[in-house]
Amino acid sequence: MDLEKQPQQPVAPAGPAPAGIRASDADRDRIADILREAMAEGRLTAEEHAERVDLVYRAKTVGELEPLVRDLPVQPGPARPSAPAYGYDAEAPTGPAENLVAVFSSSTRKGRWRVSGRTNAFAVFGSVEIDLTEALFGQRLTVINATSVFGSVEIKVPENISLRGSGTGIFGNFEVGTLESADPEAPVVIVNGYSVLGSVEAKPKRGKLIANLHKQLRKHLGH
Repeated sequence: MDLEKQPQQPVAPAGPAPAGIRASDADRDRIADILREAMAEGRLTAEEHAERVDLVYRAKTVGELEPLVRDLPVQPGPARPSAPAYGYDAEAPTGPAENLVAVFSSSTRKGRWRVSGRTNAFAVFGSVEIDLTEALFGQRLTVINATSVFGSVEIKVPENISLRGSGTGIFGNFEVGTLESADPEAPVVIVNGYSVLGSVEAKPKRGKLIANLHKQLRKHLGH
């Protein structure tokens, strides 16, 4: 048998996902993390960051995501010390989305509760109220999909988080009072959806700050 060494063919490394493949939540979160780091390092202004993040959560394929970070370094920078000001965990919780439905009725979520990563609010000839001012955020990013048909969806948030949204009003009103927190570690709430002969409104509630709520919780627990 000829034991002479033969040149071995190099094994091609696994390439990136094809541009046309559907983007997953993990894909979108990865791009959002890169954008957040870029804003914290001064590579993006707050306005540029908000514009790109909006496109991230509207993207349907991987090919739509990659151009949003093409001019940014993709390697994560040195880890920053975790700020103790906010009452959410480092890891996003897994589990199904929370659904709030009001058909010829009303549905309310408020008080001290742990916010799900995704919430679907649906109002038909009814009203849905989501009050996040005393909520505990289990993750940095929270997405609310709001639909109103001859009804209303009202969302209230603390004044010192980031609030963004994208939606349409068809003979109705879709209004999100955009906020951009100066702290890149602050929770981000994104409101998407549409209203038909109804209203979807998201805005900050004056005087409510999430840091204050966290301090109150620590005091209540005796920490």
